[in-house]
Amino acid sequence: MLPDLKLVIRLQDIDNRLTELSREIATLPKHIAEIEKKLGAHERKLEADRAAMVANQNERKKCESDIQIQQQKISKLKDQTLGAKTNEVYRAFQNEIEYCEKEIRRFEDRILELMTESEPLEKNVKAAEVALKVEKAQVEGEKNEARERTAVDQKAASELEGERAAIVKEVKPPVYQNYERVRKGRRGVALAEVVDGRCTACHIVLRLQYYQDIKRGEAILPCESCQRILYYNPPQAFDDATQNVGGNASA
Repeated sequence: MLPDLKLVIRLQDIDNRLTELSREIATLPKHIAEIEKKLGAHERKLEADRAAMVANQNERKKCESDIQIQQQKISKLKDQTLGAKTNEVYRAFQNEIEYCEKEIRRFEDRILELMTESEPLEKNVKAAEVALKVEKAQVEGEKNEARERTAVDQKAASELEGERAAIVKEVKPPVYQNYERVRKGRRGVALAEVVDGRCTACHIVLRLQYYQDIKRGEAILPCESCQRILYYNPPQAFDDATQNVGGNASA
């Protein structure tokens, strides 16, 4: 295989990995934003439940205060009733007492309703507080993990960029220019392996003579259909593979 072809194959591997790293680095902040948004929604729901619980408690206190006011009125009206000099005045006082008693019953009924409403509210608030504490810890853990992952990805990308720059200096300019042109025109994939006489990118069957030329590896040739740079990896014989394994073991 030609040295320039080996270099652009490695270049393609690097570019593929850089694309993956770039995508992952860009995805991590979006993931963090999503979990923080979800956490914020849960925090707002908890605050709304707390506000509803406080409003419930305040209304109950007001109802209890209103009952006391009505009871005080009844007490005064009863004292005034004792001094009534006519039946009409007496009945007027009695009507007012009945109205106050009716108001007391209304406030008591409302207190019972509020107590019934407060039970699930209090349970929801307590459960949400516990769940939110756990969720906050999870979010913080994921944020830390994302920061660490981003740092690792950025370091790996920096190292690959360095290797890429070194390879670009070694590749003949026309070969590199062709590689870049095809890569940009083919969604980042400039090379394709030839397997069984077929381009693995566009799956077209190569002409027999063209296939033989690619196997010889004496020139950098493009696919006649998709224009990607073609390369051929000869299959390794079983005996060769066994010798390599034996040689490595002996070493």
